[in-house]
Amino acid sequence: MVYVGIPKGQADQEEEVLKTIQDGDSDELTIKRFTESREKPGALWHIYAAKDTEKIREFLKKVAEEQGQENPVDHDPIHDQSWYLDRLLRKRLHQEYGVQGWAIVQFLGDVVFIPAGAPHQARTSDTVHNLYSCIKVAEDFVSPEHVKHCFWLTQEFRYLSHTHTNHEDKLQVKNVIYHAVKDAVGILRANESSLSR
Repeated sequence: MVYVGIPKGQADQEEEVLKTIQDGDSDELTIKRFTESREKPGALWHIYAAKDTEKIREFLKKVAEEQGQENPVDHDPIHDQSWYLDRLLRKRLHQEYGVQGWAIVQFLGDVVFIPAGAPHQARTSDTVHNLYSCIKVAEDFVSPEHVKHCFWLTQEFRYLSHTHTNHEDKLQVKNVIYHAVKDAVGILRANESSLSR
């Protein structure tokens, strides 16, 4: 979080932000960062374990059906990013599916690391409540430990409609694997004589 702009002279916004943080199931230490340390919050994240992805997907489809919405085959309720799980939906998800996430408030200067495949949602104050303006810098990457999971995500994207924003392989996992293997083989060949001793 590289910038959080707080307008001057609008004290009621602080109360709204505090309520949003509390309703977001944030812990007491996080609330104290805002109320006592006077740090600048920019976004409220809810991050879930990757192992719960299918349960969350099933839950979102169920809620959509209850609201009379369609669930087209070439769309995905998680990748579509068309849902925000508010407090009531998060509570229901926990009660009906046993899924509970982590609430993280990202303050100015904070970095939020999201593990590969972990479903997440961010309630950024500049797009949802117009509380504070914020600028975040995001970077996707593939770590060696999560190549398998990243590859699986790429396969999920293939089933989305061709016009879907997540249809393309943004992570370029196959290219990462190809170049990693090519470099490893090159190093082995270059050191072949010392390895055969």
